[in-house]
Order: sequence, then structure tokens, then C-alpha cells
Amino acid sequence: MENLSVSLHKKDIQLLMLLQQDARLTNQQLAEQCGMSATPCWRRIRQLEEAGVIAGYRAVLDRKKTGLGILAFVRVNIDSHSEQQAVSFEQAVCELPQVIACYAIGGGADFLLQVVARELDDYSDFAMKVIRRLPGIKAMETSFVLKEIKPLSGLPVGDGCRWP
Repeated sequence: MENLSVSLHKKDIQLLMLLQQDARLTNQQLAEQCGMSATPCWRRIRQLEEAGVIAGYRAVLDRKKTGLGILAFVRVNIDSHSEQQAVSFEQAVCELPQVIACYAIGGGADFLLQVVARELDDYSDFAMKVIRRLPGIKAMETSFVLKEIKPLSGLPVGDGCRWP
């Protein structure tokens, strides 16, 4: 498997950590917090964007405050493991705004969907009328989130993934 990672320098890591915390920081603020001048800071960020390390910028919304009280993980098995059926399923899932993430996984299921809904009745309708009718669905199992302990807040960069 090809290694697609990019070699990150200490200043790159500082910039990435700051941007994940607050992408609205100005270039000047980023430069000051990293002990750099503005132009080299801007160049580093530009290089990280061009290398695809920074894939985009977006606002992080509060799921509950937007009225989406239900967060569920749905494990899905498909009938056949042919490439055509998997691609068909993947394309159909990508069209569903309620599915906020989808992963092809190993183990007891083929796919793991992360789904949001306003309330339990809405989820039930979505599961029965939409998910169960996706191409090739053999079985599905839902787990509801009771409490978010550590929601995604960014990726560990640098030595953040290594054991101490």
C-alpha cells in the first residue's frame, strides 16, 4: 500500500493544531502564535493546502442545537460482495443527507453508517423506508448514542498518534 502521508515540520504541526481549533484565525494571528512572520506562515499554509493536508475549512455545528437529537451508528451487511453491488450501495448512501459518514469496514459488518435524525420516530421512518431499501441490504443493526463522550474535534497531528 502506498504511503500517502506528508512529512510535517514542527511549525506545520503547530499551524494544523491551531487551525483545527479555530479556522477563523487570521494569518497574522497564526503567525504570532507560532512565532513566525506573516509571509512564511502564509506560504506554509498554502503548501499544506496544495499537498491536500488541509482539505478544506468549515463551520462545526452543534447537532442538538440544529434540532438533530438522534445520533445513531448503523452496521450494514449487503447480500453480495461484488464490486458492482458495493459501488451501488456506496453511491446510494452518498445521496442521503441523514447519513453524515459512511465507512466500509471489516469484521461483523460490511459498512458502518453514522446517521442523524430529529427524533426517534424520524429515525425509525428513515431506517424502515430508506436504509432497508438501499441496494443489496441483507441486514442492519442500529446502536443509538446515549452520550457523546468525545466527539470528533480534529485529528492528532505530529506525535499525537504515538504512544507516550
